[in-house]
Amino acid sequence: MTSSRQLPTRTPTRPAPGAAFLFVLSTAACIAGLIATYYFFVQTTTGQFIDESALVEAVEIHGPAGKAATKFLDWLPTISLVMAAVVVLFVTVIRRHWAEAGIAVAACISANVATQVLKDLLPPRPDKGVLTLELNSLPSGHTTLAASAAAAVFLMASPRWRPMAGFIGGSFAIASGVSTLINQWHRPADVVAAFLLVGAFMIPAGWLILRRGSWNEWDGFGEHVGSARIWLTLPVLIGLASAGVAVYSLIRIAPSPWQETSTTNYFWAGISLIVIAGYLATVATTSLFAFAARRRDAPRR
Repeated sequence: MTSSRQLPTRTPTRPAPGAAFLFVLSTAACIAGLIATYYFFVQTTTGQFIDESALVEAVEIHGPAGKAATKFLDWLPTISLVMAAVVVLFVTVIRRHWAEAGIAVAACISANVATQVLKDLLPPRPDKGVLTLELNSLPSGHTTLAASAAAAVFLMASPRWRPMAGFIGGSFAIASGVSTLINQWHRPADVVAAFLLVGAFMIPAGWLILRRGSWNEWDGFGEHVGSARIWLTLPVLIGLASAGVAVYSLIRIAPSPWQETSTTNYFWAGISLIVIAGYLATVATTSLFAFAARRRDAPRR
């Protein structure tokens, strides 16, 4: 007499109560932020001046930094695609999460297509009295590629690895955005717009993945190296330091008896804007997905 064994099946774990509203709110915030970024930095004189000044002043440090940035940007598409492909394929094959991989890849591709469509559809920069190129460059394609690849890795990571994946991926996306500014390929607003556009696509994709409940449980922060609180603390500290740099740079050129002529102040303020926006998105997204994941000791619905 033979007996057949069946492997135990795991009951899908639904996202935490209230998570749906936060995901909708976060997506709406990304879209609103994208519109506001375009309006202020493209349609207003003040925004154009700040954005263009940061781009122009980048030439002051375009020596060794520019060469390093150029090499990084040349390798960026390859690094992004390989990074995303390796992680997504690994998780897909090992855990058999085929549908989740399809969602993450589709969102990644959609974000990059939307970037190119926006570049073509948005009108030239209006003449606001600021000496600038009229060609629209918002959002940054290189930054979108890096951020969407990092986001795909984040979505495919298990909850206990997501905080670390978020910090590393966010740092990678920020480095790509900073490099485009140093290389004078893009203005700071182009980079920030890319972050927001990626969020508008990847956050809903994340919700669809979480809804499948394939792997949506963890032990909380601090219970694993990938979920250590340092991965949230570091971006907060770096963001605060960048805010200090931005304030200091702008105070030095603000109207006052001690006002000085800017040579790199707007550039450093632009770098700070990229870093603050990137790590703010990192902390917010990591916290959002951490809230949506269910604790192993929590009662299931």
